[in-house]
Amino acid sequence: MTDAVPRAYRSELRARQAKETRARIVAASADLFATRGYQATTIAAIAREAGVSAETVKTAAAKAELLIAAFEVTFSGSEAAESLADTEVAAGVMELPDDVFLDAVLAQITTANSRGHALWTVLLGAASSDQVVDEALKNILKHRAADYRLLVSELLRRGIAKELTDPDATADVLSFLLSPESYQQLVVQSGWTPERYGSWLRAAVLAEIAK
Repeated sequence: MTDAVPRAYRSELRARQAKETRARIVAASADLFATRGYQATTIAAIAREAGVSAETVKTAAAKAELLIAAFEVTFSGSEAAESLADTEVAAGVMELPDDVFLDAVLAQITTANSRGHALWTVLLGAASSDQVVDEALKNILKHRAADYRLLVSELLRRGIAKELTDPDATADVLSFLLSPESYQQLVVQSGWTPERYGSWLRAAVLAEIAK
């Protein structure tokens, strides 16, 4: 009985250390995948970057799983979330008043895209040759579609969007407008400033939800 508290403490300590180690591995994976790509990033390189052994990396997750986790954490702050509403991206947004709600949504997603667009490109490329990544991508896209249908419903409920002819089509368009691809093409490739991109995005979304 006297060992119960120390044993529980040791168990909690090991769990915390394992969580911290995994976080370092995922962060190292994110940096390497974003700069080197999927094929060129090795388990050994991830181990060196994270300051752990290759065996520790392999125990934490397979390479494909690390890419998926790296994107999810970089983009939303959470792994395997069912919805953006359950992540840092949407933290506190649903409680905001109507007059600032849309701008907050756009700002949060734009920030997420600025962090995650490079890994999104890597994820898309890896999906063409890796079945695990491909299945994860399909799941991510499924959840993204559901998130944007939820967003459209919320915009309608708040009266920010008026009666829409086809709410599902509007959700599809918003998913495209607010995608990592649009951020990458306009800001990274075309050299738009974040301010110009933000103004364009707001105008495009308002035009779409007014239909």
